[in-house]
Amino acid sequence: MTMASASASGPKGLAGRGIATFAVRAGAFGAFVAVIVYFILFAPGFTSPFNIFNVVEQSAILGVLAFGMAIVIIGGGSNITEGGIDLSMAANMGLCAAAYASLLQAGYSDLVSVAAVLLVGAVVGAVNALAVVGLGILPLLATLAVMNIAGGAELTLTENTVVPASSPLLAFLMTGRFLDVSVLAWFLILFSGLMAVAIHYTGVGLRLYAVGGHPEAARAAGLGVRRYVSLTYVFAGLCAAIASVLTVSRLSASTPGSNEMLLSILAAALLGTVFSRRFVPTVGGTLLSVLFIGFLSNGFQLLNVSSYWVNGVQGALILLVVAATSFARGQEA
Repeated sequence: MTMASASASGPKGLAGRGIATFAVRAGAFGAFVAVIVYFILFAPGFTSPFNIFNVVEQSAILGVLAFGMAIVIIGGGSNITEGGIDLSMAANMGLCAAAYASLLQAGYSDLVSVAAVLLVGAVVGAVNALAVVGLGILPLLATLAVMNIAGGAELTLTENTVVPASSPLLAFLMTGRFLDVSVLAWFLILFSGLMAVAIHYTGVGLRLYAVGGHPEAARAAGLGVRRYVSLTYVFAGLCAAIASVLTVSRLSASTPGSNEMLLSILAAALLGTVFSRRFVPTVGGTLLSVLFIGFLSNGFQLLNVSSYWVNGVQGALILLVVAATSFARGQEA
């Protein structure tokens, strides 16, 4: 061990790491609180129960997609250039939505249509897994290529047009309520609970964190690193398929342009790393980030601010999160 590394691992190094980590996390929470307080003071109707549950309902689609992205980051590592990432999720959702609406229009039942859509999403995820794990292509490049393949397939299927859809399942998702809370809001709550149990309270979740954080040690312990990483992409594909059913229920159709959600998915998943102890995604942190983005968009709408500003803020959030976490990790070296 060199003197430099010894110094870095000594009390001063640990103190520097702790200060940097605290500063990043405190800054994230501070920004979250400041934005919410601003909207509470100046956005009319922001704190009404109707508006709050409306934001939760609107966040259901983003939440499912963000959880899928978070799983990929957990299993592949949170290094933004070489770690796990799936840029094809939004395009995969668009393809699945087009397939779902087209099948319903063709007269197939909800059961058959949903099963087919889950298969489509899983296949796209498997293609990502083959490219990343089988061919060794960087996740950024591999999933970028698959994103374009999925986007092209959607345009071919729909001819870049809106595909209307209606079914008993869509009607239930769109209008159903329990305890005066919409089905979509309940779906986000229950899905988050299932994800929390699976990731934080099962052996599979703990092994997944080990695979993403210390792949060599996980491999030495006998864990199938390649298998776990592959399954994260397949799971992300399934999340895209589930989200596609939700988005068709909200719009009563499959519409082009789903890839515009990619920025929101990345912002939610990456911001979720800041709310964790080790700068890796957690279910609680990801859910908090999803709701933050939902309230951010809602607050801008209530203030009659152009929605285009939301994209700008999300882009800035991604830059800040990547820069802040890179700095904090640098303190660990």
